[in-house]
Amino acid sequence: MRVSYFHTPERVPHGSMADAAVVIDVLRATSTMAWALHNGAEAIQAFADLDALSAAAAAWPQELCIRAGERGGAKLEGFDLGNSPLAVTAEFVAGKRIFMSTTNGTRSLDRVSTAAMLFTAALVNRSAVAKRLCQQNPETVWIVGSGWEGDYSLEDSLAAGALADALLQIGDTSLKKLAANDELSASHALWSQWKTNPEQALRLASHGQRLERLGDHDADFACCAAVDSLVVVPQQTEMGVLRAT
Repeated sequence: MRVSYFHTPERVPHGSMADAAVVIDVLRATSTMAWALHNGAEAIQAFADLDALSAAAAAWPQELCIRAGERGGAKLEGFDLGNSPLAVTAEFVAGKRIFMSTTNGTRSLDRVSTAAMLFTAALVNRSAVAKRLCQQNPETVWIVGSGWEGDYSLEDSLAAGALADALLQIGDTSLKKLAANDELSASHALWSQWKTNPEQALRLASHGQRLERLGDHDADFACCAAVDSLVVVPQQTEMGVLRAT
């Protein structure tokens, strides 16, 4: 297995696709997705475009439909949910489909939607995703960070490094054999620096500071920084649709 990391969807190569792709958006889309599926959501249908989301949600049985939308860290007006892992409780989401669009994470999913295997990962489920990758053993893996509106994000690189570290341990291999680009090696070094206090790294990140300015997100930070708290593996089972696997 050879693994590359791309900071943002804009950096993903055109004209080719890896055997497997893993999308990361720690603050907070892929953390929220993992918790929603853990708590019994039927599926998450991701959209980069809000008009497409509205059309698909309108065609779904309304009693089984949840609209989750976020831009700039804030919940979109008229939507049921924003982008907090704490809001997707079992009482609210069990058995329902979440139609979701976020500032960055859903754009990354759209960019690699044609991958034969597509997963989402966060700190909360990084070991579970690593185990699945080792079981499937694809030849090439692209980890795609979501960044912030095209720019690098510290928290996504931290989680990419955490995933790489789990792959090294589970696969019993070396970073030299695993890393297909320098970005993956750098993300692993970042994780080595912050692994004893990942929440501090999330708060240091520019998007973490943005969330702090928006209000009290202490519980979200703690939730998103809870490494390996879940075993759910969100996987694309049809175009744009993620289910627990």
